[in-house]
Amino acid sequence: MRLVLAGLGVVGRSLVELIAARREELVRYYGLALRIVAVGDRSGVVAGRHGLNPENVLDAKRRGRLKELGEAETRFSDMLEALDNVDADIFIDATPTNIKDGEPSYSMIRKATLRGMNIVTVNKGPLALAFPAIAELAERRGVMLRFSGTVGGGMPVLEFAKECARADEITQIEGILNGTTNYILTQMEDTGLSFAEALKQAQDKGYAERDPSLDVKGLDTACKLVILANAVLKLKTTLADVNITGIEEVTQEEVREAKREGKVIKLIGRASDELTVKPERIPANDTLNVKEAMNAVRFTTRYSGRHTITGRGAGGYETATAILRDVIAVKQRVISEV
Repeated sequence: MRLVLAGLGVVGRSLVELIAARREELVRYYGLALRIVAVGDRSGVVAGRHGLNPENVLDAKRRGRLKELGEAETRFSDMLEALDNVDADIFIDATPTNIKDGEPSYSMIRKATLRGMNIVTVNKGPLALAFPAIAELAERRGVMLRFSGTVGGGMPVLEFAKECARADEITQIEGILNGTTNYILTQMEDTGLSFAEALKQAQDKGYAERDPSLDVKGLDTACKLVILANAVLKLKTTLADVNITGIEEVTQEEVREAKREGKVIKLIGRASDELTVKPERIPANDTLNVKEAMNAVRFTTRYSGRHTITGRGAGGYETATAILRDVIAVKQRVISEV
């Protein structure tokens, strides 16, 4: 299958490494011969009809010379231009999240969809802002829209939800969907740090960005909750519909008080009839009480009760694995339609 890859950050590079390392395995077990026919970052896009060598792509990226990749037959100024001119089966979006207007990801996904490419994205921005419109366009054009890596990184949250809903109905979703905030709250609970001190530690360890607002204000959790609500509960909802409270105001006194009650404070995203993100006190023995940078998602079903999945919610290789999982799903659908 021919791939176009937008984004060569941690996730994009991890994906290229996995494609190179697992090339024979993917063919042997899934009949999946992958060719990267175009790849780009902020510097521009390079393309080759017969596929670009993954190792050479990674080397060019490391040297900051992607546009000078010798085997490239064509070069484009940006991905939108490339999508107008390159033929491919799947467009993979591994670009940074923008929750203000979803660009340039939204425009790239739309253009690739209109050109008949299946979509695999790990970018939460466009889905959080316009999931119903994107899903409707994909359905109308007859292409697959896959986004496993947007929620839970390598955790198969959406596949788990499908199993929970088999012969049943999911009525509520709740969970810890952001590892950074969970790490901060864990440090406040276990070591007595203040919010500011725990945030600084999270930044020093690489869990939090220099500007941590997307995480600590609850926006990242809200984006993931919107995606889950649309995909699992079939709600046509966007980020504007979520009532959001972050963790910046959580004090050490509140953490100690919760502990005296046998509880812990966690940033919980919850979706049923309404969508909320806020710090909550939950029992210490609750299945959602995971530590450090872990995530946990619980689905409540009408007949079979509650089902919880936990794991690391981020990471380059973890998220790249989710992308490969989606690519395999596209391949399997193509085979089933032949």
